[in-house]
Amino acid sequence: MFEEGARLKKERGADNVYDFTLGNPDVEPPPDVLDALARTLASARLNSHGYMPNPGFMQAREAVAGQLRRHTGLPFVADDIFMTVGSAGACNVILKSILDPGDEVIVLLPCFSEYQFYISNHSGRMVQVETGDDFLPGAAAVSAAITPRTKAIFLNTPNNPTGRVYPESALRELGEMLGRQDHEILVISDEPYKHLVYDGLRQPEVSSLIPSTVVCNSWSKSQALAGERIGYLALSPRLEGRQDLRRACAFTNRTLGFINAPAIWQLVESEALDAAVDVSGYERKRDLLCGLLTRIGYEVRKPEGTFYVFMKTPIPDDIAFVRMLAREGVLGVPGTGFGRSGYLRLSLTVPEDVIRTSEAGFAAAFHAVQKLIRPTN
Repeated sequence: MFEEGARLKKERGADNVYDFTLGNPDVEPPPDVLDALARTLASARLNSHGYMPNPGFMQAREAVAGQLRRHTGLPFVADDIFMTVGSAGACNVILKSILDPGDEVIVLLPCFSEYQFYISNHSGRMVQVETGDDFLPGAAAVSAAITPRTKAIFLNTPNNPTGRVYPESALRELGEMLGRQDHEILVISDEPYKHLVYDGLRQPEVSSLIPSTVVCNSWSKSQALAGERIGYLALSPRLEGRQDLRRACAFTNRTLGFINAPAIWQLVESEALDAAVDVSGYERKRDLLCGLLTRIGYEVRKPEGTFYVFMKTPIPDDIAFVRMLAREGVLGVPGTGFGRSGYLRLSLTVPEDVIRTSEAGFAAAFHAVQKLIRPTN
């Protein structure tokens, strides 16, 4: 879709192509982050550009542990924290640390499409479990997929691509079910969109509700720093065998080739980790896009978080419909790529004017489908 977008922009002009494909933050980092960056670059502190212990600078790890203590009420300490190359790096570090060839990781569909590659990177096997029509996980469905080889389950809330925020009741039910298993199953809580929630909602703390949790997080979305690749992995203080897992993660962070997370950004986040972008702009664009689509006749659920809209396509073949939209200059990502056909993901990281001027393209594709479904006599 990226290449198709480049081709269409060259052919038609950029103003005539409405690209909703890439979840790339379109706002600047908060002033507190930029101020901390300026101070860090101007300081003459020793070894600020050098190697550090594999888990990262102690001051950054202490800052993250303190934030987690405040948010979760759990006694996180610096030794539980590993500074990583984004949340993606954290996911790969924990998977490399726990998986033997053939071990299984449960993934809830629809899901971030790269989970399957993260798991196969480390000789694991992805076990897919469908969520319901409401995109929420069911403990019974997850339980039915568990085998003696199950090592972990990915949770991603707020969820990419659906925008659902998993409620406390669903997380608590899942945690209770996992607690009844005959072996520990790690919950990998991938939380890069945790700050991006709307309508006064709050993302429940997964690690507070499920003891066997590791948190993968980054500031890519909350601080609009996607290209800086800075995040962390946090091991819950309630994990069994936490000491061994700490050693494994410290070793793995180095041997995977990351060596360490970017030094400058570790130091910046030790000062500015609580800063966050203003989500009201994304919420306003969510309302604008969902209202536009609903008026045309599309079936769409307003996302509770993230900056994506996961829209039902008016025909079951989402790839065919994506092609129809592309002919109208509108670009989106088919739901098939996330494990749920019949849907389309649209990113809100575009200017409001792009949303408004895309209406004609969305309408033309919708009406073309209606003619195919109900041909005129």
